[in-house]
Amino acid sequence: MKKHLWAIGLSAMLFAFTAYLALDTFVLRRSYDSNAGTMNTAMFSDAEEDSSGAQSYDLDDRITGESTTGESSTSLAAHVSGADYADDHVSITMTEYYEYDTKIYVADVVLSSAQYLKTAFAEDTYGRNITATTSAIAADNDAVFAVNGDYYGAQEKGYVIRNGVVYRDTARGAEVLCIYADGTMEVVSDRDCTAQELADRGVWQAFSFGPGLIADGQIAVDENDEVGKAMASNPRTAIGVIDANHFVFVVSDGRTDESEGLSLYELAAFMQKLGVTTAYNLDGGGSSTMYFNGRVVNNPTTTGRIKERGVSDIVYIG
Repeated sequence: MKKHLWAIGLSAMLFAFTAYLALDTFVLRRSYDSNAGTMNTAMFSDAEEDSSGAQSYDLDDRITGESTTGESSTSLAAHVSGADYADDHVSITMTEYYEYDTKIYVADVVLSSAQYLKTAFAEDTYGRNITATTSAIAADNDAVFAVNGDYYGAQEKGYVIRNGVVYRDTARGAEVLCIYADGTMEVVSDRDCTAQELADRGVWQAFSFGPGLIADGQIAVDENDEVGKAMASNPRTAIGVIDANHFVFVVSDGRTDESEGLSLYELAAFMQKLGVTTAYNLDGGGSSTMYFNGRVVNNPTTTGRIKERGVSDIVYIG
């Protein structure tokens, strides 16, 4: 009888521990910084002094009159009527493509300064399992344009630098996307530097999802690469750079009858045709969302339905 009691007690303890781990990982909210809207804009004065002039360009001088994401770059493309935006600091051109049996949405973004490429946390809070939809976070921050970020809140490791502030300095042996204050982008390994060292070098935003898709204009993944246990064809979100302060955001549909979704290699090949020199994969699947001028542009899929999923963070223009 005692043997049975020990077995029952041990099983109960094991079940409780497993349940706690599951709750801690996926459900329990932890707030580490409830006022996480700080921006370290001091680095932009340094960028103006140290850069080759990208910070001092007039926006009009940086727009050639023809979007890099025009019809010549891929076979099926359509400019989205009414989906343009321009002010003294920001120019956005939206184009919709149909490639690899998938709808792909591209935002060609030219900025006068990288300080207009910002990030925000759900509920303005850095923490664990704190989420909101991309559109809700965008609206809370008066964003003109936004895509989901790297869902940092689902991980305990991986560098998090947002708006020039270091929130997490724990490496996980991953490729890190660095967006510098001078408007350039680079993918580095977190084995080679700390998050604070990156911030000291002028990193304005850093993400730790990955992998890198394009390096020096060349595809950096092969046809068998995938993120964890993700399916080969997925909704995707990625960011690329053409030159300083000229960014390309790409979001694809997937998991629907109309859109199969993209593999990492297909995503990289598509972005290469857009002319980017560096590109990086952000969180995809149900997280993939593009927001522009108050509405969701793509068709986010969550549990088989067209519906936004809550995420930890966004990248936005505003």
